[in-house]
Amino acid sequence: MLTSPRNISLFVSILVAIVTGIFSALMFFINSSDIWKYLLVEILAIFIIAYVITFYTIRKILINKITPIYKIIQQTGNSNLNNIDSFDNKNLIEEASKDVTNWFKLKTREIEKLKKLEKYRREFLGNVSHELKTPIFNAQGYISTLIDGGIDDKNINKKYLEKADQSINRLITIVRDLELISKLESGELELNRENFNIVQLFKDIVDLLEMRANKLNIKVQINSGEKSIMVNADRPRISDVINNLIVNSLIYGKQNGTTTINFYDMENKILVEVSDNGVGIEEKFIPRLFERFFRVDKSRSRDQGGTGLGLAIVKHILEVHGETIHVRSTLGEGSAFSFTLNKA
Repeated sequence: MLTSPRNISLFVSILVAIVTGIFSALMFFINSSDIWKYLLVEILAIFIIAYVITFYTIRKILINKITPIYKIIQQTGNSNLNNIDSFDNKNLIEEASKDVTNWFKLKTREIEKLKKLEKYRREFLGNVSHELKTPIFNAQGYISTLIDGGIDDKNINKKYLEKADQSINRLITIVRDLELISKLESGELELNRENFNIVQLFKDIVDLLEMRANKLNIKVQINSGEKSIMVNADRPRISDVINNLIVNSLIYGKQNGTTTINFYDMENKILVEVSDNGVGIEEKFIPRLFERFFRVDKSRSRDQGGTGLGLAIVKHILEVHGETIHVRSTLGEGSAFSFTLNKA
């Protein structure tokens, strides 16, 4: 390979020395019997001079050309190419080519990641806009009707005020959930860990959701061999997790279906699983389940009053606890969400 300063210098020097030697031999071949001695000295002298000049000239040129490339790659004001000793025996062009190729691949991956983030940002802004404008326009419509004279109509005034109030409450819920996610992501929300009975917490939440479950003819069943399973976590935050998972199972459940809660002992942890025999989730949607405002069935979720932030909140709360949530689902057969908590 003739792409390093040393190899190029060696090649040029040999070539110059051979050519000079040939001409010298032709010139003195007949006139001198000691021609080979002079010829050898001449070749060696020319070789050394040509090598030194060529080596330092080419190396300087290569370093001057490659240094800016490395400065761009490293994004610093220094380049390792200034260290002459470390590059004397290296193939500079080949090394630079490898580094540039690796840098290009890295930047390509970063660009692809930025494109995905930009796509996600656009989707998120579009979803936020859609989620907010619906209750805003609804409340505006009801209030405008009342202002235009509907307030004097006893048949609609209270009804429209109640509907406007529902729309405003929906706005408050969305903003509150967004604020909670923001605090969880930024680490502003500190956990207040305590020991509590998670079985009893499930029972309390199920009791609160009883009317909603009965309306959908869905039975919520808690399977626990023990009346008390003590865990150590932030009780209000885990209450949010449980509430969101059960509500999610009701929203995407089937009429006369079942939501089942199971507990499994895992040495120093408790595995909690909330499963249902509902509509299930297509496999392609599972990686996006915990994105903010992502909905598998948008009409069903909105009809049930969901904000599209429930599972995102679940994910962030569990991550703050140092835990993760896992999903298993089969389309048409149901889904299962599971997570672990430390034992008390």
